[in-house]
Amino acid sequence: MEGTIFIGAASPLAGPDVANTCGVYRLDANTTEWRQLTNGLPSDMQVNVIVGRPGNARELYAGSQLGLFKTIDGGDSWTDLRVSMEDRAIYSLLLHPTEPDTIYVGMDHTVIFKTIDGGDSWTKLPTIQPDCSITGGFPVRVLRMALDPVNPDEIYAALEVAGLIRSLDGGASWEDMSGEFVRLSKEPHLANHIISEDDAEGMLDLHALTVSDAKPGTIWAVNRMGLFISEDKAKTWREFGIEHYSELTYGRDIIPSPHDSKTFYAALSDSARGQAGSLYRSADLGKSWDRIDHDISIDSTLMTVNVNDANPDRVYCAARLGQVFGTEDGGTSWNEAPLPEGVVDVRAIVSI
Repeated sequence: MEGTIFIGAASPLAGPDVANTCGVYRLDANTTEWRQLTNGLPSDMQVNVIVGRPGNARELYAGSQLGLFKTIDGGDSWTDLRVSMEDRAIYSLLLHPTEPDTIYVGMDHTVIFKTIDGGDSWTKLPTIQPDCSITGGFPVRVLRMALDPVNPDEIYAALEVAGLIRSLDGGASWEDMSGEFVRLSKEPHLANHIISEDDAEGMLDLHALTVSDAKPGTIWAVNRMGLFISEDKAKTWREFGIEHYSELTYGRDIIPSPHDSKTFYAALSDSARGQAGSLYRSADLGKSWDRIDHDISIDSTLMTVNVNDANPDRVYCAARLGQVFGTEDGGTSWNEAPLPEGVVDVRAIVSI
């Protein structure tokens, strides 16, 4: 592994004489031993998301059930940004592309906080929870946020299990855009439920979304039922057709390459807690896809994928049960980086 890798684990597996295995771990370049980072981080911190600052490899943010933490020294030390003292469970982070002090934080109960001063103060935005929300067993979570790089005041939030909301004014007001997912669930192959009796559940179970500057106003989203695209700012949606390329269609992550806005990566699996995962790449904004992981057996749900900000050939992935693997040559060859025993429920990965 030529680059430094960070992962976030969310399951606090521990015993009377064993430290918590959740938290932030770092694998330094050209080493084989993962190090659990603890300076400034709680020992029982269940990490849901890690985001790096483009252009500054040593600045990263980690969101967890205990709040938001920031490092400016590559993980050697961390500071609690104290977003909220009410409910500190954080699932998603969004950094503004041109205003470095503007950050959005997505939480439980469809809550989003925003700072415009780098975290010195926070404002709770007037978000809404869609009427179609399904809250069986857990509150509605903001699992991913994305903004249009060409129009950064246009913000979209993927909700679990409630569809999507959007803001066209930088978060000052929000609209429920979930009706189309309910409509699509009327199609027999898109009807699905696990925690409720509502067949719209699978379509409303959004996990990730993204916007590319190659096509402003277009949103790509993944959910339990596959991959979907909207070409009118989330008003209407249609299927990607990923089933023509992959037998695994459960979508957990989708990102554009920071080096080529027409190139997308998608993490696909058989189910939320499945036994198979796969990584696909599209070079044409999702019109066609190729599976690029090989010589690696992904034995659980592929949760997250990351493309290095400085090197387009450096791509790393993490699967739920602790597999971490990557390529330094654009997918020609792959290498695994086994995590310490007991480190599972991996939800975040960043390479610097």
